[in-house]
Amino acid sequence: MFSAWGRFVHRHRWAVLVASIIVLGLSVYGVLNGGAIGSRSPGQSPLESDRAGDLVAAQLPGEGARAGSSFLLVFKSSTLPVSDPSYQAALESAVAPLRRDGRVTGVVTPYALPPARRAALVSRDGHEAVVRVMVRDPENTAEQYYPALRAEVRSDVLSVQGTGDLALNRAFSTTLESDLQRAELVSLPVSLLLLLLIFAGVLAALLPVGVGVLTIVGGLGGTLLLANVTYVSQYALNIVTLIGLGVSIDYSLFVVSRFREELASGASREDALATSMATAGRAITFSGLTVAVGLSAMLFYQGSYLVSMGIAGAVVVGVAIFYGLTFLPALLAILGPSVDRLRLPFVRGGRPGVRGFWHRLAMTVMRRPLLPLVPALGLLVAAGLPFLGMRLASGSVDQLPQRIEARQAYDTLVRDFPGQDQTTFTVVVDYGSGSPVTSPHLAQAGALAGRLAAIPGVLRVDPAQEGSHIAVLNVVSNRQPSSDGARSILASIRALRVPDARILVAGDTASDVDVVHYVLQRTPPAVAFVVGVTLLLLFALTRSVVLPLKAVVMNLLSISASFGVLVWIFQQGHLSAQLGFTPQSIDPTTPVILFSIVFGLSMDYEVLLVSRIQEEHRRSGDNARAVAMGLQRSGRLITGAAAVMVVVFGAFGLAEVELIKAIGIGLAVAVALDATIVRAVVVPSVMRLLGDLNWWAPGPLARLHERLAPHPDWVGGPRTLTEERLAS
Repeated sequence: MFSAWGRFVHRHRWAVLVASIIVLGLSVYGVLNGGAIGSRSPGQSPLESDRAGDLVAAQLPGEGARAGSSFLLVFKSSTLPVSDPSYQAALESAVAPLRRDGRVTGVVTPYALPPARRAALVSRDGHEAVVRVMVRDPENTAEQYYPALRAEVRSDVLSVQGTGDLALNRAFSTTLESDLQRAELVSLPVSLLLLLLIFAGVLAALLPVGVGVLTIVGGLGGTLLLANVTYVSQYALNIVTLIGLGVSIDYSLFVVSRFREELASGASREDALATSMATAGRAITFSGLTVAVGLSAMLFYQGSYLVSMGIAGAVVVGVAIFYGLTFLPALLAILGPSVDRLRLPFVRGGRPGVRGFWHRLAMTVMRRPLLPLVPALGLLVAAGLPFLGMRLASGSVDQLPQRIEARQAYDTLVRDFPGQDQTTFTVVVDYGSGSPVTSPHLAQAGALAGRLAAIPGVLRVDPAQEGSHIAVLNVVSNRQPSSDGARSILASIRALRVPDARILVAGDTASDVDVVHYVLQRTPPAVAFVVGVTLLLLFALTRSVVLPLKAVVMNLLSISASFGVLVWIFQQGHLSAQLGFTPQSIDPTTPVILFSIVFGLSMDYEVLLVSRIQEEHRRSGDNARAVAMGLQRSGRLITGAAAVMVVVFGAFGLAEVELIKAIGIGLAVAVALDATIVRAVVVPSVMRLLGDLNWWAPGPLARLHERLAPHPDWVGGPRTLTEERLAS
């Protein structure tokens, strides 16, 4: 089928090229007319804390966290106290433009409050004051004009910084955008340089980069069009670039290399393209499917932003396969031998010989397979050991770099203002259709307040507030939201019972614990699905039940090693000064994202390597020879492709948002381990130990495979000159 497609593309190359350009036009349309990122709700939340927040927002307007948009302004003077009339005059003058702005619905200064409430808005040293500014629009809309509001506030007497929900959300959005731009500016030129070294030719190197750019445009267009109809997280765009650039360059690298190899062996342009599609084209299709299957793990986390990231990733992988099977082969059919033009002087070409470094390495490893296998596995296991101590907690403001104004002002609030370092548990007593103000229910609320106050670590319980069907008690503690102490308080609250009512808890700690619990609950079925479907895909590719199992085990080793490195760096804080981040617990979504991407990308290299080994094995029937020749023919390309991936992911490791930094570095480490230790040492040694068992399948499954997925169309057909030379 793939061979026939290659010949079709050759005969209709201009039509295929035009069709792919039309798709590019549709992608550009999607970029220009897509929906707003993060503009819709991700849907019904499965978390108890969110349900509690919804009840508060619905029945106690103005008290819920979602009642409206607001931000905070922190004023400071090194000489004047807040009580000084000059300080007050300067502050009121600074916020006066906000009072006249139609987008602002309220400005609360310390001077507008009675003394008892004023203390919370004045720092302990008396030189800093907080002003709360309420705006009319929800955060997604207000975030766009926050910079304009912030620019209205100026003072020659006082320093001022903005923070609060609106300012922090805006900071996350703008930092993510700059992270994305920085990654593209770094990764594209460095990737081009690597490709120049791999191909030793300008034109051949430009093709994968060109396909990478088209893939990113296509992925962004599809994702933004999706935002017109459903919620799409702002992180999804980073995933599109992260995955799209890496896989598209990788896939193009393999197709272009195989095409050049066939031309060099004397094949005609049409035969070279047919063979390239039947081998490299087939491999990248299966590889793309495995990557998409890995990303599908994120679809199991309904109600979270992970779903949009999984869909965006699958979209961009599909676009990469599309251009790898249409635009790229059409260009190759047009260029033919001209693909080798503009060769670089003093750089050796990238065509592997029949015998070379990778062949010698494979033969050395397979000569005494246990000798290199044991230390290689030991290294992977040792790298994964810190994973056993992983602590999960939702990311907070600490994810932002300290240079950001909103982060600096937030740190000032927590450090200098009374009560700002406290954690509030919003305890919602839900009576269903009943009223909270009946005598029995009022008595219950009073008794509950006493039981809450008796929990160790609780500082106070504020008086209950009643809605139409709920009573709300705010429980205050000085434990940090994600600390073990706060989690213990939350567990004690949730263990309480009230007759004829249910207790729900909202707040930062409740949200943190609920997210962690939800991720842990949904992960086993997600992993089982990905592993199961991957086993089926690899069986369809290899006709073996052993190789897919081996691939999954190797994958899990690579992933556990990358998780261990993640904990060692980001949780334990090693390299924090060099990489510029605040050590903290691992965000529960980070391992999910890493698993989803790493599992697919590791299978990417497994498919490309095993496809070449299988190709050689079907010709010779000699397992050891097939492994050595397959590694020789693909080892240099896999290393080059992995180097490109490491560059792309490493560029995201330069991100300032810690979640993106962690994902980028985690992926770079995983790919580096997978393309070196696993592919160069573990795979050949294990395949040597397994011998002909590598290709075994039970009779019924083997016969089913023959009916449903017959041998590739390059098996048993006329040999190219390359194949003749390999067989000799």
